[in-house]
Amino acid sequence: MDSDDRKRRTDDVGRDETAEGRADRKWGDLIQEVRVAQTGVQILFGFLLTVAFTPLFHQLGDTDKAIYVCTVVLGSATTGALVAPVSFHRILSGRHIKPTAVAWASRFTVVGLMLLFATMTSSLVLVLRVASHGGYWPWLVGAVVAWYLVCWFVLPLWVRHWHTEGEAD
Repeated sequence: MDSDDRKRRTDDVGRDETAEGRADRKWGDLIQEVRVAQTGVQILFGFLLTVAFTPLFHQLGDTDKAIYVCTVVLGSATTGALVAPVSFHRILSGRHIKPTAVAWASRFTVVGLMLLFATMTSSLVLVLRVASHGGYWPWLVGAVVAWYLVCWFVLPLWVRHWHTEGEAD
């Protein structure tokens, strides 16, 4: 890190922090976000793992079993992406490259959120296909998927676009 990076900076919102201080702050924020997402993923994934050992599972058709396998794989991939920031921090700790670790951890968190979106969607498809006897389940899944998209991506991106300028904090 060169001396310019070590200098204090003041940005538009009045923060006065070093590059290291900024990386520490961003790391703390990121870890809090990951904790929230990980909790939901762990509960869902744990539940999914038990389904295959229930008597009713063996009565499912091939399509529903394929959806189940896809959902379990997505849940596992989601877990991997959301645990990756912890691994990055542990392996890179003390190497004086926290801004790089934060950038990579942030990328994994975004990938984890996208995988969580896919896992939740797949879970809904499976449960609603099995639980409903009408052809309305795709509409329910579509409505919930639209809600996820609005809450998780559309509104945050809209707010970012209209209410911020330049580099993110």
